[in-house]
Amino acid sequence: MATKRRPLTPLNRINVNGRIRAREVRVILASTKELMGIMKTSDALRKANQLGLDLVEIAPNATPPVCQIVDFGKYRYEQSKLEKDRHHHTAKVKELKFRVNIDEHDYMTKVRRGEEFLDKGAKLKVQLQFKGREMAHQELGDLLMIRIQGDLSTMSQVEMPPRKAGRSINMVLSPLPANKRKRKFKPMDEDEIAAADASDAAEADDAVEAGSKQAADE
Repeated sequence: MATKRRPLTPLNRINVNGRIRAREVRVILASTKELMGIMKTSDALRKANQLGLDLVEIAPNATPPVCQIVDFGKYRYEQSKLEKDRHHHTAKVKELKFRVNIDEHDYMTKVRRGEEFLDKGAKLKVQLQFKGREMAHQELGDLLMIRIQGDLSTMSQVEMPPRKAGRSINMVLSPLPANKRKRKFKPMDEDEIAAADASDAAEADDAVEAGSKQAADE
């Protein structure tokens, strides 16, 4: 079972020294991890001052609150670094939607867009949608998914292989480590990215409209 990570307290809301309101606190000396026990807050502040350090409240909701005696500047730096690391490792998921009869230009645009997402460390959810009579030729969808996987293989690895669900096939690709990624296609410029985003938005609107029409017909 995975250990649930404690959310970090925003740096501007951390109580330090005179901002600590509890009458007594449980104290830890950060440099040695020594548990100094429960102390009156005034005594803990005096001890921190003697060491030329700060009293920093790290668990305000505990009973009594837990504080560290530490250099607050160093503590703030470490917390900021930890927050950035957490943000970096929380992978974003981007979505690419394909059709069985997609033309070559649109296909290349989407695959190149996929490379851009992967290069930024995002995962890719690839969805192939069937419409109407296309369901009679699902093998074409299988071949297209194999092509997409191959074209993005120098930037990604398969996290979830293609799976059929109703009228779609879904696959998830996760980015390779940065030092192992190698682009197969020419990077997109800003105008191409903007055009691709606009096209994706238009497709999403069409999908919503089609879904509403289908619901009305039913």
